[in-house]
This record gives sequence, structure tokens and C-alpha cells, in this order.
Amino acid sequence: MAELRRRRDAAAGADLVELRLDGVDRPDAAAALEGRLRPVIVTCRPAWEGGAFAGSEQERRRILLDAITAGAEFVDLELCAEFTPELVRLRRGRGVIVSHHVYGPAPNDLAERIRALRSSGAEVIKYAYEAQSLSDTLRLFELAAGSDLHTDEAQDHVLIAMGPSGAPTRVLAARLGNRWTYAGDAIAPGQLPAAQLIREFSFRRIRPDADLYGVVGNPIAHSLSPAMHNAGFAERGLNAAYLALHAVDADDFVRFARGMKLRGASITAPFKVAMMDRVDEFDSLAAQVGAINTLNVVDGRWLGTNTDVAGFVTPLKGRMALNRTRATVLGAGGAARAVAVALKRAGAAVRVCARRPDEARAVAALVGVNAGTFPPQPGSWDVLVNATSSGGSPDDRSPMEGVPLDGEIVFDLVYSPAETRLVQQARDAGCWTIGGIEMLIVQAERQFELWTGAAPPPDLFRQAVEAAPAWKTGGRA
Repeated sequence: MAELRRRRDAAAGADLVELRLDGVDRPDAAAALEGRLRPVIVTCRPAWEGGAFAGSEQERRRILLDAITAGAEFVDLELCAEFTPELVRLRRGRGVIVSHHVYGPAPNDLAERIRALRSSGAEVIKYAYEAQSLSDTLRLFELAAGSDLHTDEAQDHVLIAMGPSGAPTRVLAARLGNRWTYAGDAIAPGQLPAAQLIREFSFRRIRPDADLYGVVGNPIAHSLSPAMHNAGFAERGLNAAYLALHAVDADDFVRFARGMKLRGASITAPFKVAMMDRVDEFDSLAAQVGAINTLNVVDGRWLGTNTDVAGFVTPLKGRMALNRTRATVLGAGGAARAVAVALKRAGAAVRVCARRPDEARAVAALVGVNAGTFPPQPGSWDVLVNATSSGGSPDDRSPMEGVPLDGEIVFDLVYSPAETRLVQQARDAGCWTIGGIEMLIVQAERQFELWTGAAPPPDLFRQAVEAAPAWKTGGRA
């Protein structure tokens, strides 16, 4: 209980703290509330509804009744608990949350379940289900926009889709009309730490009618793009929000984006190639690359482009004249395609190398360059670019492990950690190194200008990245 109180009082940025008494070995409601600095919700979730309390219902009733007696601002009661009607009557509904959590496939009778919660008489109703896909969250936004949540008597609600794909419902609490949102550091699937929600997603400034943008990928939770673009929106005073969108596949993202009327999106792995077939039009550069990393919606039309090319070339300007240099690209995904195109346009002799030779040959043929063996041999390159995901985890080896590095520049597109194994290897070998954060920032600045018509202030995106927790723990574009 002492540890619970310590964490309760350390919840910086919270307006209300949920005390999960099912997470301690000897729950004591009075001790949990003692000396609290801010209002609390007391919850003792049973194992049969996803919690950790394995005792009897009689014991759980006693714990929650003790919380009411001790003056808890809110208690959370499950709709299916036998004692819930009794405790709701005891409080006349005030300070009571009646909740229902569904795990597995989303139910088809959502409206009926909401009506059951509403009839409980609680001050706040909470409904949460596990989103199997990004588009699974649409039913909550449709419900919030309809009439099923509105009654003659005021009754607040909290609607949440759990899991990685459900994260937008936690960020867009204002659009859902939620009384509050839940934040925590890996406390529940899809939850965001409070500091990240407030700083990177600018949670407190998101209005119900905000224009929506986002970065789509799989996985995407640690992306640094929300930190940059939301900082840009805030600095420009725009009524806009930028989300991290975990999609099952490209079609899942398309359904969500059209349903939510997204104004634009950053496209990252593994969707850069697949999205080419799902936009209304793409420019000549995207056609040359064969992949898009940017979606811009203009008058309802989906336009695709690629800012990775500019993002890659800009950091190299002034460092090396690329014309007639030998450049080797590691990888065969969307980023590798953009890099190969950028290098070819700059006059370099380009070779694409991938662990799967057929994929390397396909990319080389698309761009009009050569394919080579993986790993490339010493003495075969002046510029080496890692466009694979290798190096993004602490335990990852360098893609050039055991191979001497004897060229001039090594550019690793992996940006977190800031110094990957490949960068360390290259620096030890005396090569000039460039980290992926350089490309990340430039391509994001081009996206922001495309969407808003104005470039972000110089260094704003870099400052946002350096302040983001994900910069230290790992991320993607």
C-alpha cells in the first residue's frame, strides 16, 4: 500500500488518479486514500473482467464499500457484478462509474450494451472493448456522433477501444465526448504514458472538431512523428491533431481514414508500397520511387507523394558531391526505393543489396540501377546507406557485422538509438556517419508544409524529437 500511495502521488499531470486495488496483495481502501493529493477512482477489477482480483465477490464488495465510506471521489463497479445496484443506490449514482469490458472480437450489440450501462443510474458509464483493427474503432466514433448516448438526464461517459489499434480513442477523447481519458505507462494495451499524451499529442488542446492527421504503420506506438507534427500545429495555432495509427493492413487504414475524414497521413513500414494502389493520384516522383510516404487529401481526393527523397538528400548536401560516387543501398523496402532514386538523381552509381536477392533485383529494375550481393564487399562503395530496420533494437547486430567498412560515408536511416551498432562500427573504421534522425526531420518538415502551406519554424521539429521519450526508447518515422 505504501508503494501504491507513492505512485499515486507521483502521477504528474493527472487530474484524477485511478487506484487499482486488485493490483496489491492486501488491498486496503482507507490506506489507499490516506493523504491523497488529488481526486481518485477506486477500482478493484475481478479476474472475470480482465482484472487481477481473485478473491470472493463478498470480499470485493467490502473493499469497495470501504472506499465509499473513506470518501473516494469515484468507485468503479462492473455492470455484471451482483452488488453493483446496491452500491449505486447507496450513492444515488453520484461518484459511481459502472463499467463493462469486452475482450476478443468487438460485439455487434454495442448500442444495447450502452443502454444497459445507461440504465444503471451511475453518474459515469464506461464501455471498453478490444479493437482487433484500426477500423474497429469507428463504431465508437459513430456511436458518439449519434443519439444513443443522449438522455434527458445528464450522464457522462467514457468510451475506449483497447489494444494498439485503439489508441486514437484515448487521444480523441474530446471527439468521443468522454468525461476523461486513461493514461499509463503500459498499464493497459494501447494506453499512452501521461507525459507523452500531454506533451507529444497535445491532448489538452484537441477540440472535438480538430482536423485529423496521423502516421500509419505496424508497429507504430513509438513513432516520433506525433511529437513533431503536433508541436507544429500548436506553434501555428491550428485546430489539428496528429495520431499514431496501428493498422492491420493498408485496407484497414483506408477504412479508418475515410471514416474519420483524415486530412493527411505519413505512411511508414510496411505500407509505403501498398498505398500506391489506394490513392486517387500520385506524382511523378512517387511513381519513380514506387512508394509513397505522404498522403494529402485535397477536396476529397487522395494524393500521394514521397518526401523521403528530399529527406535523404538534404543531409548529404555540403558533405559530399554525389555525382559519380559509388553508392550502395541495403534493403528493398519503400525507404530503400526512395534512397536509390535520390542517389540516382544526384548522379551516383547505385547498387541495391538485400538479403533476398530477388527483392534487390526487383527494386534495382524499378529504379534503373544495379543489384548486388548482400553484404556488399569491401572496396565496392563510397557511400553506404542502411535502409533496413536492422539496428532499431538494443540487441540487433549491425547489418555489416564482420565486414570491413572502408568507404567515406555511412548513413543509417535507423534513428533510435541515435548511435546504432552500424554507426559505431563505421565511426571506429574512420567513416563519416549520418544518423537517421536527419532524414526523419527533413521529410517531416516537407510533409507539414504540404499539409498546411507553411514550413514549421527552424529547429522546432528537432527540439520536439529531442524532448520526446520515444527518442530514447526506440521509434519509427
